[in-house]
Amino acid sequence: MRHADRPDGAPPASLRPFVPLLPHTDPSRIVAWRDTHAVTAAQFLSDVRQLIPQLPASTHVLNDCHDRYRFLVALCAIMVAGKINLLPSTRTAETIRQLQGFAPDASCLTDQANCTIALPQTAFPTLRPEENITFALPQLADDQVVAYVFTSGSTGLPVAHRKTWGALVRNVQAEAQQLGLLNASGCTIVGTVPPQHMYGFESTVLMPLINGFAMASAPWFYPADICRTLEQVPAPRVLVTTPVHLRQLISMQTALPTTSLIVSATAPLAPQLAAQSEQAFKAPLCEIYGSTETGQIATRRPTVSQEWNLFPNIQMQRHPDDASDERMWISGGHVEVPMPMNDAIELKEAGRFLMHGRMADMINIAGKRSSLAYLNHHLNAIPGVEDGAFYMPPEKTSGEVTRLQAFVVAPLVETETILSVLREKIDPAFMPRPLLKVPQLPRNATGKLPHAALAELAATFATNKTDTH
Repeated sequence: MRHADRPDGAPPASLRPFVPLLPHTDPSRIVAWRDTHAVTAAQFLSDVRQLIPQLPASTHVLNDCHDRYRFLVALCAIMVAGKINLLPSTRTAETIRQLQGFAPDASCLTDQANCTIALPQTAFPTLRPEENITFALPQLADDQVVAYVFTSGSTGLPVAHRKTWGALVRNVQAEAQQLGLLNASGCTIVGTVPPQHMYGFESTVLMPLINGFAMASAPWFYPADICRTLEQVPAPRVLVTTPVHLRQLISMQTALPTTSLIVSATAPLAPQLAAQSEQAFKAPLCEIYGSTETGQIATRRPTVSQEWNLFPNIQMQRHPDDASDERMWISGGHVEVPMPMNDAIELKEAGRFLMHGRMADMINIAGKRSSLAYLNHHLNAIPGVEDGAFYMPPEKTSGEVTRLQAFVVAPLVETETILSVLREKIDPAFMPRPLLKVPQLPRNATGKLPHAALAELAATFATNKTDTH
C-alpha cells in the first residue's frame, strides 16, 4: 500500500509552527568531534548546504552513512531539502525489497565503498571547507515528516512509523531533562550504537543536535576504541551504549575513563553489570525504555530502583474502551498517536511502573505463570554469571513434556552452583532442564538476543545430551 507523507487536514505552511535545526545562534559552538578535530556549528551548516544539491533526486533516501557525523549531515540535508530519511531496522535483501514496495522511488546515500544495498546509490561526497561562511539556521515545520523508521511485525514485514520533526525534538528534549543534562551544554556524547537504530538515532544523533551538545563521530564498537575516544573528547562525557558493550569494557580489567553519565538500552541490564559499570566508570548509569513506535518514554537507575519513571507529559493507561485489552497504551508528550506496548507492565503511582518482560515472553508451566525477563533477571544477578538467558522451546507434538532451558556464560562458576542459587530464587516449575554453559550468547550488534538465534543455539545441543546437567 502506498503512503501519505502529510496528515489529512494539515494547516497551510503559513500557519504551521517552525523549529530551528539548532537550538543556538553561536557559529563557533562545537557540534561534533571527528577524532581530535572539532566541527563548529558554522562548518556543520556549511556541510549541510553543500550536500543538498548532491542528494539523490528521489523523495525517500535510505541514510546508510556509518560515520555518525556524515549520518547527521545527511539526515539534516535530506530534511532541509524536503525529502525523507528511510531507516530500516535491517538491510537484508528481503527487507530492501519490501521497503521498495513502501517507497518505490527509494534510493540510497552511503559512505561505504562496498555498499551492497540493492537501491540506486549515491556516494557521500567530499565536502570542502568554505570561506566566509554565512551562518543561517534552517527552520523546519513542526509537522514535517522527516523520517520513517521500521520495525518487523509478526509477519516479518517491515512496519513503517512516521516521525515528524516536532515530535522528535520534543522527544530528545524530554530525554535530556530526564537524564539531568539540561544544563550540560558543553558535554560530549560518545555512542556505540549505530545511528540507524532508533536508540542510536535518538540518543547519539538527535539529542546532541537538539540540545546543543557535541557528539563523537566514528562508529566505535571495540572496547579499546571506545576508551580512546572517551579520553580524546573533552569532559563532561556521556557514554551511550548497550549491555553488550558494557560487558566487553568491564572485561578489559583495566582502568576505564571517567565519564559523567552512562546511558544503556536495547536489552535488559543485569543488576550486577549495572553496579560494576558505575564503579568502573565512576558515574551513574541510567537505562532507557521505549520502542520504535513510541520513541523513548521512560528511564530508571537500576542500582537504585527497578521502577521506571515516565518522561514528562507521557501518560500510560489501559485502553479506555476495551476492557479485554491487557496492553498499556502510551500517549501525550512527543507520542502523536496513542500506541500500545507489547510488554507486561505493572503500573505504579506518580508515573512509575515495573516491566515484567514482553507479553510474548510470558510462560505457563503446570498452571504457574512467569516471564522470561523475570527469570533472566535472577539468572544474571548470580555472582560470576557474565551473561545468561532462559529459552522456552516450541511445544512438542509427540506428547513429550516441553522443558524450559537456560544458557549461561559463566566460565568461573560451576553449573551446580548456579542451579543451587536459582532454586532459592525461582519456583521449581521454572528451573531450567537443562542449564547449558556456552562461551557466549548469540547477541546482535545492538545487544538484542533474537529468539531465532536462541532456537538455533538450542538445536546444536539437542543431539548431544551428554553435555547437559
